Amino acid sequence: MSRTGLDIRFEGIGKVWPDGTRALEGVDLAIPAGQFCVLLGHSGAGKSTLLRCVNGLEIPSEGQVVIGGQPVNRQSLPALRRRIAMVHQHFGLVARSSGAANVMAGAVAQLPLWRVLAGIYPAALQRRACAMLEAVGLEEAHLRRRAEQLSGGQQQRLGIARAFMADPAIILADEPVASLDPALGREVLELLRAQASEHGATVLCSLHQLDLARAFADRIVALHRGRVIFDGPPEQLCERDLAVIYARAEPAPSFEPLPLREAV
Repeated sequence: MSRTGLDIRFEGIGKVWPDGTRALEGVDLAIPAGQFCVLLGHSGAGKSTLLRCVNGLEIPSEGQVVIGGQPVNRQSLPALRRRIAMVHQHFGLVARSSGAANVMAGAVAQLPLWRVLAGIYPAALQRRACAMLEAVGLEEAHLRRRAEQLSGGQQQRLGIARAFMADPAIILADEPVASLDPALGREVLELLRAQASEHGATVLCSLHQLDLARAFADRIVALHRGRVIFDGPPEQLCERDLAVIYARAEPAPSFEPLPLREAV
């Protein structure tokens, strides 16, 4: 029903902050189109930085990101960003705007500027917003309520509906359930995965909850101090790997990630 997801390649990605801190080092990954890939690791491991390199919010100090065969650079970013959507940890909504306005904001790149500034949205876009709200389990009443009046779980559902308004090829989800309790977090990830599957989107999702990563990922890529120290299907993640991921041990000098697995 929709466009196919795009593949993502990280080619020798390194990132050094101005103070000399190295956030990423030699990251080489190929994420097939349509895969639900989870980035796992403790806070500061480099997950968010790697995500932000995909849509140009961070510029690598070394290497390049390639999306659908096209290098991410100043010339390609405007077009690529129209095919990439984000789901944020703290929802990223306009608190005083209605649910409908927040959802339709996901399609502003497709509209003339005067419509966006005036808040005048075409009828077809309004119907799509209603359909997306229904798809994420919200009701018509949520269209009129301010985002700040909704629960955390409802706000993240709004965030997912907004992300899929423009039928994206790639979804970047940065700790999308960190602000939710475990039960709600599971519900939101079920919803995210279902919508991604329906739309054919590639998902790159950072998490710190191991149980959720194992439950929802096609593939887990674990980072430790900016390096990839595990890359494989969830069932191959063992206690030794976890000890390294969560800094109870250092990776062996001869460590090599597990072979890449094709998208499920």
